[in-house]
Amino acid sequence: MFEAEIEIETDDGTMGTFIVHPDSGGPHPVVLFLMDAPGKRPLLHDMARRIASNGYYVMLPNLYYRTTPEFQLDFASKESFQRMVELMSNLGNRKIGRDAGAMLAHAAGDDAADSSSVGCVGYCMSGPFSIWVAAEYAEQVKAAASFYGVRLHVDASDSPHLRLGEITGELYVGAAEHDDYVPLDMVDRFEAAMQATGVRGRVERYWGTHHGFAFDDRPAYDAAADDRHWAALFDLFERNLR
Repeated sequence: MFEAEIEIETDDGTMGTFIVHPDSGGPHPVVLFLMDAPGKRPLLHDMARRIASNGYYVMLPNLYYRTTPEFQLDFASKESFQRMVELMSNLGNRKIGRDAGAMLAHAAGDDAADSSSVGCVGYCMSGPFSIWVAAEYAEQVKAAASFYGVRLHVDASDSPHLRLGEITGELYVGAAEHDDYVPLDMVDRFEAAMQATGVRGRVERYWGTHHGFAFDDRPAYDAAADDRHWAALFDLFERNLR
């Protein structure tokens, strides 16, 4: 496997990005792996490697680059949690949309990447980012997934549900049953919006799980749900990116 930490120039600064892909056999479909709120950390690097090992060119950026070149949440520290909240408040769908454009421009110049066939995945904070990117780059993004993504259907001009009609790729939304950040009525509203627009895809509820079920550094980790989430993600990408 090829791995590198690179710096991608954006309109707002320099975005540190982890890239991993097979050594040969390219060009490979691109997967934008958008970090959750606790930051770009070893767990996510390992997840990126797992995706890449299935034949993808994976890009994992530090989305907090506008404020800091590095952040990893110390789950035991209240101060670290407060710092995370501050960093999150400086992000939004439109900013991440621009960041995705910079990543896709970089991929377009790399012979190992096929930037015409793109997948996107986000968790928690980045779930809505993934949906937004699918709308922003509809010609390239063939598949996008959100797992326990927050703010999917809110009263705001940048709510992802307002752009579902622009998406031509396939969506997959996995939601936890018990989630203080993503109540099931929001999931229901988002699913209804998907049905109303006719966008391809589906919503699945992971009954018995809690927010964060796919990350083994969180108390809510659920091994069976994690396995199910990987199966759904790889099925989505295999169907649409090959």
